[in-house]
Amino acid sequence: MDVARHLPETRGSSTARKSASNADARRKRTRNRAGKQHALIQAALKLFATKGYEATKTREIAAAAGCAEGLIHRYFKGKAGLLTALIEDHYSGEIVDLCRQLQPADDFESEFVQMALWEVNRFWERRDFLKIFIPRAFVDPAAAAVLKRAVISMRAGAIQERLLRYEVCSRLSQQELEALAQAVGMLGLVFGFMRPMVLGQDRASATQMAERMAKLLIRSVSLPV
Repeated sequence: MDVARHLPETRGSSTARKSASNADARRKRTRNRAGKQHALIQAALKLFATKGYEATKTREIAAAAGCAEGLIHRYFKGKAGLLTALIEDHYSGEIVDLCRQLQPADDFESEFVQMALWEVNRFWERRDFLKIFIPRAFVDPAAAAVLKRAVISMRAGAIQERLLRYEVCSRLSQQELEALAQAVGMLGLVFGFMRPMVLGQDRASATQMAERMAKLLIRSVSLPV
């Protein structure tokens, strides 16, 4: 006979089992919430891009995400909050991609050029997203604040960390290093979005110009003083 199976359950073991069950339930709720938030953000991105921010209704976003409309107000405090969450999600993902997908180059010039071209391609790939939030940032201080934090602090900071791998950057001041990091983003914005989308320039020509400008900039930095 298995005596252990017939012994009464102790209070401690019952409490431990209940605690583990509660922890599992909390993890499940957290996963469900994260999944619904992600679905709402993705649905909002598609609808904002096709219909525009102002014309899109929260009920349309909820229906596209397969969620209750009230969750938009619970999770994001409304459509404006959903837009700022979308911006944060977008740039957080891009910073992760920059670190994971783009391997450091062998030398400083190659690294700077490949980051600039990566930015040009990303700005083009995200052109629908940019059409949403750039105009909105002019009229929505919350969206502008998130954009400032994402682009100037988070994104530029990640680029600076990569540049510091190279010896030439150790000779630069903090202000010069920050300027280089911001230049990467500016090349991406101008030649990945503004030139092809707004001015209608051929993408290949815009990309080639971005590469030439990146090389000229870095060669001037690398010149001996």
